[in-house]
Amino acid sequence: MADAWMPGARCIRAGIDGGQMQGGAPRVVWLTLGADPRAVSVTSASQRLNTENRPCHVVWDPLTGDIAQLLPIVRAARALGTRENITYVPDDCGHPMPSVNREGRLCVQIGVLGSPREPFTSCPMIGLSDILGWLDSWQIPRRWPAGQPAPYRQADRPRSRALWARGGHYGASQVPDCTSIGPGSIDIDQLIGTDSVMRPPPEHSRPPMAIPLSQRSARAGRDMAAATASLTAAGV
Repeated sequence: MADAWMPGARCIRAGIDGGQMQGGAPRVVWLTLGADPRAVSVTSASQRLNTENRPCHVVWDPLTGDIAQLLPIVRAARALGTRENITYVPDDCGHPMPSVNREGRLCVQIGVLGSPREPFTSCPMIGLSDILGWLDSWQIPRRWPAGQPAPYRQADRPRSRALWARGGHYGASQVPDCTSIGPGSIDIDQLIGTDSVMRPPPEHSRPPMAIPLSQRSARAGRDMAAATASLTAAGV
């Protein structure tokens, strides 16, 4: 059985979540927290999100591999629909979280220490394999239906409900009814491993096709005849 809490991750449990999931295709949403990983720790970022009642499921530092989990994967998080900046203090009007946080059998929100101005896939991304292995155990497909997320200054692109309904991996800037703008122009092939998983091997790495015995015998006869003719022409 898959683990609701990621093995090896530090637990910094939030006091509130977004409620029960509504069902549908499972998905992962990658968002940036507007925090420099060289200046802000995973613990500090997690505590701030919890204090502001907008936790994501996982907070990850791609430079060190430090990972904290704030909520079990089976409960809705609350980070979508808010500005991606952990220094932001929400007002006290009591506006509900957008329902998009609850859409899907799973909607795993991964907050990355980083900025949409500087795509985090240029970092070493230490700990990524552990995160992907955990997501794989929940049978979330490694695909990116909405394609490459928009660069930081083009994050106002249309957000498709049809593509969102397919499930898989998304950037926060691709989520319908959401104002988040990250994670910027990340390399999605590098992030979820589609370079090696989905593309066919190069031609030279494929084993040669077996040739039937009758064809090999015919070919050998033609090669022998050609060699004899060549020697005769040379006067041998």
